[in-house]
Amino acid sequence: MKSSIPAATVARLPVYLRCLGDLFVSQGTCSSEELAAIAGVNSAQVRKDLSFLGSPGVRGVGYNVLDLSRELRVALGLTKGYSVAIIGIGNLGRALSNYKGFGDWGFEVAALFDADPDKVGTAVGEFSVESMDDLEQIVKERNVSIGIVTVPADAAQYVADRLVETGIRSILNFAPIVLQVSDNVSVRRVDLSTELPILTFLLQQSVE
Repeated sequence: MKSSIPAATVARLPVYLRCLGDLFVSQGTCSSEELAAIAGVNSAQVRKDLSFLGSPGVRGVGYNVLDLSRELRVALGLTKGYSVAIIGIGNLGRALSNYKGFGDWGFEVAALFDADPDKVGTAVGEFSVESMDDLEQIVKERNVSIGIVTVPADAAQYVADRLVETGIRSILNFAPIVLQVSDNVSVRRVDLSTELPILTFLLQQSVE
């Protein structure tokens, strides 16, 4: 695997991994054309992306599904488990807490936090909501690596600052705000307020 993979390629690797998982279990190989059709890209892009993993495939045969899945997991760092904390147990936080797919990708929800005293101590699935007062201690005790922020926009920066102070360097942000963090902290933003207008723009273009 090449040491430096372009960011755009990294963004597509989890898509390829998910698509491989959608193939029939009995399917031993997969062509770049087949993977491209499932992933929604062209086959040349697939071959270029996978070449960064050192996976040229076999002409006329394609890629071994199990081997390629394994290589993708290694490249994405999914060969060891990561503990996740969800901060903000509103409707979205509850939905994420009950999401069963985390384990398939090597993630384990280790803690749920909320600042509302009426929510602290309540059960959400198999978890108990814990107080923000105990954030630093619990994050360190449970070796949490990733923080998922699902609080309102006006509280998101405060929560991010608290997470960074504990040593967390990876944050998934669902709040509609751009978090200000240092260069050694990675933030991925999921913002419906920007994604939906993109869809309406494309919808408008399609009917003109």
